[in-house]
Amino acid sequence: MNTWTAPARVEIDGESLTLRDVVRLARPTPHEPTARAVLHPAAATAARNSARLRERLTAERKPIYGVTTGFGDSVTQQISPERAARLQHHLIRYHLNGVGPNAPADVVRATLLIRANCLARGNSGIRPQVVERLLDHLDADILPLVPERGSLGASGDLVPLCYIAAALIGEGEAEVGKRVLAAPKALDDLVANTINIGELWARILSPADRALILINAPFAPAAYQFEKVLEYLQVMSLRPWVDNITGDYTRVLRLIRELKVNVFVGPPSRLLEMIQFAHRDDEPAPAFDTLLLMAEQTGPAFVRHLERLTGARAYVAAYGSSETGTTAVTCEHRGLHLQTQSYALEIADDTGARPVDGRPDRGELIVTTLDILARPLLRYRTGDLVEIAGVDCPCGVATPLLRTLGRSQDLITLEGSGIRQNDVESALWADGPADAGDLDAPRTPDAPRAPDAPPVLNAPLVLNYMLVIRDRTILCLVTTTGPADRHWTETTTARLAALFPGRELALRPVEKLPPLASLGQYLGWKLSRVLDLGDERNWDRLPAPIRGVVEETLAAYAPSTTDS
Repeated sequence: MNTWTAPARVEIDGESLTLRDVVRLARPTPHEPTARAVLHPAAATAARNSARLRERLTAERKPIYGVTTGFGDSVTQQISPERAARLQHHLIRYHLNGVGPNAPADVVRATLLIRANCLARGNSGIRPQVVERLLDHLDADILPLVPERGSLGASGDLVPLCYIAAALIGEGEAEVGKRVLAAPKALDDLVANTINIGELWARILSPADRALILINAPFAPAAYQFEKVLEYLQVMSLRPWVDNITGDYTRVLRLIRELKVNVFVGPPSRLLEMIQFAHRDDEPAPAFDTLLLMAEQTGPAFVRHLERLTGARAYVAAYGSSETGTTAVTCEHRGLHLQTQSYALEIADDTGARPVDGRPDRGELIVTTLDILARPLLRYRTGDLVEIAGVDCPCGVATPLLRTLGRSQDLITLEGSGIRQNDVESALWADGPADAGDLDAPRTPDAPRAPDAPPVLNAPLVLNYMLVIRDRTILCLVTTTGPADRHWTETTTARLAALFPGRELALRPVEKLPPLASLGQYLGWKLSRVLDLGDERNWDRLPAPIRGVVEETLAAYAPSTTDS
């Protein structure tokens, strides 16, 4: 029998859990007091000792199967201690391939309980906090969605269990009450991020605002996180979802109008796709007061472009990752402030790594979490190139200012020259009104334009773009607000061609870009906006109408390049 000090308390020690306990916790009834499972202190000590042994052996570079070695036949491949945490993360993601209906709620509750009981024995090198998180999910009835069917062999149980593990790290989906939500991160993670973000966003938003959260990734925790931030600020929000294939924004545009939404929260490419949809379908273009942009690189030219299209003041509102949480948050002066109270931050380049101390610096950002108990002291190389401004922000917040420069791999390299996203966008959107002004200068939507500023819509405005590269030819596909005349085409082409000396550059307006162009938040800039047809497989990523335009244009410059 399991012993406990009160009828509502079940102590988990890895030894004394009974079938009756499992049924009681997995199938609660109104006739019995609500039971709660807690980790026994002795089991917590055993788990802590086991975790310390694992940490010591890892530091000594001793091989530990599945921790510092590969799996199965790859057991002979040793993993460095620095990459061990990433290996576990990849293992979980790799096994999220279950099929069939989701397991019933009582089965998921029983799985959470039994897995916690197994780990409580202290033989697995698992920290006691992991066991406690499993029991916290059980107690709060946060139930991961777990497909019933895994796969043959050893992965038969690994697949379902990885859905449980994914919920603990803030990925996957979970049922909370009657709602299915993106799995919330650990409670401490959620609280820390909500306060960190909310205290700075409070300088921008007010309870009178109404916000649209359009983060089209139901598996990601970001949308849930920002919903909690807006609740913290007492701002009404709605969080719809748009099909990536059809790209139909009719319902979303109607909600914006009927609910008088004035704040957009989400990736810039998603906002751009919604604006294009409205233009293409003769819907009123959405107008906002405030844009809170995130999840992909957004340089000064992109920000000014979105301000021009929406009449809003735009902010690169947050920077971070699912691995580390939100690392930097904007203030009212559009300064992206590093959250030094929650992270140890370093800059790395060819000379090595050094702490961020507020002085000007540039390189890859390395983040170590400090207050996320589910992932303590996780040192994560982001792969993002950043710049530390080294100046004080007028808002008075003393933490260092960050400027993101994009992913290290988001670079078009031609003849030794590196071309970045903002280079292309500065050339492509240089025909904007003069009152777009400096990104760092205050601006209001109704500020008067300078007397010599060109009218915004007298000439067509480029809405969005994609670059297609084949041999010596670069084709820029664009969607526009109207038909392009010869002068506009030649002027815009000349600005872009200056970035690609020695190459043939063609500009072609199209009605609709491939869906790939709206996936910057998933793929990054280069994989979503730059298509290299030197790889023949990339032809299949072009829908039929677009492929015809590409083939016709490339044939005009080099007929042999269309043989694919």
